Amino acid sequence: MCGVIGYAGHRPAVPLIMDGLRSLEYRGYDSAGIAFLQNRKLDVVRAEGKLANLSAMLVTRDVSHATIGIGHTRWATHGVPAVRNAHPHKSNDGTIAVIHNGIIENYQELKAMLLERGYVFYSETDTEVLTNLIAEGRKCNDSLPDALRWAVSQAAGAYALVVLSEEEPDALYGARLSSPLIMGVGTGENFVASDVPAFLPHTRNVVFLEDGEYFRITAHSWEVRRVCDNERVAKTVQTVQWDVQSAQKGGFKHFMLKEIFEQPKVLTDCLAGRLISPDLPVRLPELDNRPIPGRIRIVACGTSYNAGAWGAPLLEAWAGIPVSVEIASEFRYRDPLLQPDEAVMVISQSGETADTLASLRLARERGAMVIGICNVVGSSIAREADAVIFTQAGPEISVASTKAMCSQMALLVLLALYYGQKKGTLDVGVWREACDALRALPTLLEGVLPEMRNRAAELAKSYAQAKSFFFLGRGPCFPLALEGALKLKELSYIHAEGYASGEMKHGPIALIDPDFPTLAIALDDALFPKVKSNIEEVQARRGRVLAIVNPGRELRADDVWTVPAAWGPLSAFFVLPALQLFSYETADYLGKDVDQPRNLAKSVTVE
Repeated sequence: MCGVIGYAGHRPAVPLIMDGLRSLEYRGYDSAGIAFLQNRKLDVVRAEGKLANLSAMLVTRDVSHATIGIGHTRWATHGVPAVRNAHPHKSNDGTIAVIHNGIIENYQELKAMLLERGYVFYSETDTEVLTNLIAEGRKCNDSLPDALRWAVSQAAGAYALVVLSEEEPDALYGARLSSPLIMGVGTGENFVASDVPAFLPHTRNVVFLEDGEYFRITAHSWEVRRVCDNERVAKTVQTVQWDVQSAQKGGFKHFMLKEIFEQPKVLTDCLAGRLISPDLPVRLPELDNRPIPGRIRIVACGTSYNAGAWGAPLLEAWAGIPVSVEIASEFRYRDPLLQPDEAVMVISQSGETADTLASLRLARERGAMVIGICNVVGSSIAREADAVIFTQAGPEISVASTKAMCSQMALLVLLALYYGQKKGTLDVGVWREACDALRALPTLLEGVLPEMRNRAAELAKSYAQAKSFFFLGRGPCFPLALEGALKLKELSYIHAEGYASGEMKHGPIALIDPDFPTLAIALDDALFPKVKSNIEEVQARRGRVLAIVNPGRELRADDVWTVPAAWGPLSAFFVLPALQLFSYETADYLGKDVDQPRNLAKSVTVE
């Protein structure tokens, strides 16, 4: 979850690393630090809070001659946010500095062993243990890379680490296991980072590291070897298609707002090459050589879980495939009974979500085919799934996911159509209507987003003082209610709960009072009368109601928000941005940090 960057080259390293850390701020962090070598001496500067605090400390240092260094933004896993727990950490002898993303699960046992050998610890972190473990390994190994290999072989858990040492002042070493780490290959300079935007202004040529590999980079060379046997690994340099502009706000106040407004393009990109015309079947060549599953188990976390829950009924209705949806953090610790013809479908924006990745590995161990749905090429899920389908959403910078869910939902629609056609369970009329509606969707959505934002801003002012909120929906609107509640609480810190409307009378309705508003999603479908009755139950208890409806449906509510209707389930693609904009405008009105909500990180790569 932390931001990691390392640089070896010909430029002043410190300002370059600081720029890289700024590009990784979207990952969420509570402290930051940098280490560099100058005149062959190691220097470390750390600060609690935002990067501005670290920058202020660096102003007093002469760092102009440093051309190699490492930087880190930390999101606390061991130890409170404080300077002593910030990265980089130095070894007791002061010659080695380490930055680390992940969790060393056996750090307490390792720390006890090092304490017996005379080491002193100044933080509560597992990373300082790892740093001194490398130093201990150097005592009984011939070289720094051998010491690194020995140290990581002792560590259990997840890590993406980078090492800077006075012993080799022109080189950086590092290793990865279950945590992302990517090298950037330049001319007379090389990079390593937890995510591509850290070095994107300088190179788009990348090398993806796999689990169990370690690297060495200098200004003019790079190599990758296996930790287990030190054998060199042949790697292919790949070119990413992102540019610097795609990671900027483009005139919007926040990345989140920009990404909400990018959803029409996301839909276009997701459908491109897959939905050609009403006369041709959906093209998903990634699945053409795979058997049609008899059952599907969708496994995901957070927003991706909500997308999966929304798409599951479509797979059942159009493809006739039974589907269950599970939370990855629960699935991975169960003893699931997977059927021989069952496929596990894992959904993750980053492709690095720790619980989802662990679920993927569990499913593969049990012999299940794994289908990955993710956004990031070269991510762990993309590499480890039997088949992977990319959502084509592009980089998502804001911590709160928006366009990623839109793309995941679109892909689930395509999957339901694809399997329905393959099995012959999909009615031709449904296929043609779905195809026409999907192709029209991007243009329609682009046309209504500005007015939708204006309406969201009006409503936000009316509801921003609420302390708690209910979000209600039935059928396909229930997962949308879950997502609306998730967005409101993570952005505005207002307590919110998403409920299936019919569950209100089974307990939650006891909470309703004039200060506890309800947002009800009441679309023009067969369930509208049921939702209308649920709204009346809330109103009978003097609860305030904001209702999202389609044109032509009459409903009595304190506030009615009319959003366009689309064919069948596709109205969800208008409800989703409405919910996102309501949460965004509420948080912005309250003065919250929209792009980096407290305590949250973009890519959850630890448990």
